[in-house]
Amino acid sequence: MPLAATGDIVAPAYAEGGCAPAFNVIQTEHITAVVDAAQARRRPVILQLSHNAVRYHGALAPVGSAMLAAARLADVPVAVHLDHAESPELVREAVDLGFSSVMYDASTMDYADNVAATADVVKRCHEAGVWVEAELGEVGGKDGVHAPGARTDPEEAARFVAATGIDALAVAVGSSHAMLTRTAELDLELIGRLRSAVDVPLVLHGSSGVPDDGLAAAVRAGLTKVNIATQLNRTFTAEVRRHLGDQPALVDPRKYLGAARSAVAEETARLLDVLDGRRNPT
Repeated sequence: MPLAATGDIVAPAYAEGGCAPAFNVIQTEHITAVVDAAQARRRPVILQLSHNAVRYHGALAPVGSAMLAAARLADVPVAVHLDHAESPELVREAVDLGFSSVMYDASTMDYADNVAATADVVKRCHEAGVWVEAELGEVGGKDGVHAPGARTDPEEAARFVAATGIDALAVAVGSSHAMLTRTAELDLELIGRLRSAVDVPLVLHGSSGVPDDGLAAAVRAGLTKVNIATQLNRTFTAEVRRHLGDQPALVDPRKYLGAARSAVAEETARLLDVLDGRRNPT
């Protein structure tokens, strides 16, 4: 199965009112867990690596190459995406490495500078056949647009999409990054208005803070690409803690990291069911 382009996964879901699930990974255990779950459920997925994760590794190529290799070996479509890239240089590196899409984050700039910088990245990426996601305002969850009460304005969103030529728009509709509780309440009415206002797929960041029924409702309301990160990290860490707590003399990391990988695969598979509507959320 050839490496999928992100647009190849998002476009059918967008046209059919479905969901393109996207999972942030940090290391190889995350990568293989997500791909294993996708293969078990026969669902296409997007593997994502954030700019912060690149900083953690010190370079894009080692972990990015592992993501691309896993995607090419999978027997279901797997796309590889750079998330929250804050510099055009990192975007160029990802494109050169073979990533099929990027999310360029110029949200800390004022509106005019955000438009100009994003439009330039879009031009360069489209010349390379790479799909671009961006955001209007700060969808970062650290007291930015994802602070309580902050929302994306549909009219401004429509202007931003038209001015930049982006392929997808990350919107602030009530979620927040890095939430450790699943208590976020999404503004479904706003999602519907955004869906009517813009002609590109809408992306939900901070999905780990949204309960299952909220995620399913958001997809029905018009969100297409759903990003999940913290929920996988929480699952991974809980299993490592449990395993080491049960076996304090354990020193072989394969024993506890392998258990954590299996737990993440199970949670990813469960979330895939939630997002494609085969499960009735409780």
